[in-house]
Amino acid sequence: MITLSDDLGHLSYVVTGDGPPVVLVHAGIADHHMWDAVVPALAERHTVIRYDLRGFGQSAPPSGPFRETDDLRRLLDHLGHERVRLVGASWGGRVAVDFTLTHPDRVHSLALLAAPWPGYDWSAEMIAYDEAETRALASGDLDAAVATNLEMWVRGPARAWEDVAAGMADRLREPVRTSLVNQDVVGEHSQGVVRGDLSGIGVPTLVGIGGLDVADFQDIGRRYASEIPGATLVEFPTAAHLIAMDAPAELIATLTPFLAR
Repeated sequence: MITLSDDLGHLSYVVTGDGPPVVLVHAGIADHHMWDAVVPALAERHTVIRYDLRGFGQSAPPSGPFRETDDLRRLLDHLGHERVRLVGASWGGRVAVDFTLTHPDRVHSLALLAAPWPGYDWSAEMIAYDEAETRALASGDLDAAVATNLEMWVRGPARAWEDVAAGMADRLREPVRTSLVNQDVVGEHSQGVVRGDLSGIGVPTLVGIGGLDVADFQDIGRRYASEIPGATLVEFPTAAHLIAMDAPAELIATLTPFLAR
């Protein structure tokens, strides 16, 4: 990976392929590797840019106030891309929404895969997950906190571990650990999400939901699709929260014509 370093911090990124630029923004329990299975196909037609958000993967945690949208803007400036196609998963999907609201002239199209909704009225299931993670971290049991996240976001509520692709949990164990170690400092310095009118998003938008994901995120996906004008909703029936890892072939088949628009 290459590291962009300046007075605002350090971001690690990797670029693959050639063609119209596509930026893939990872989930909050992952890093840029979550896209490994879809990059080769996308890179046949596009310049594919992946980076680790602050405090994730190989990007350093913040040492002062920052916005994820500013980080993405300065990465694009550094690479010389004025306008890009954005694909974001989970928290990365919300970063993509915020960037589109903040810099609409720099986004050609937008794809959201299980993005969260600020201020959502979470279900009892989600509250129980959050409380379990909080208890584990408060007691210093990082392994238990990692396991709690893998249960919720990798296995999901609708399947057994034997139904999950072999090795998927192991590939995410270290990225989850890194995110948990850094989450307090990231939360302390992050300036939060952008509050904007989704009806003002005027670029082609695709919203993906996993048929095996937590019900909250299926509901949120439908909300995004209904509030962003002209958005297309696509369900991936064999995927839980991380669509790019659970259903890479189906995601490639969906993204290829969408990104060609």
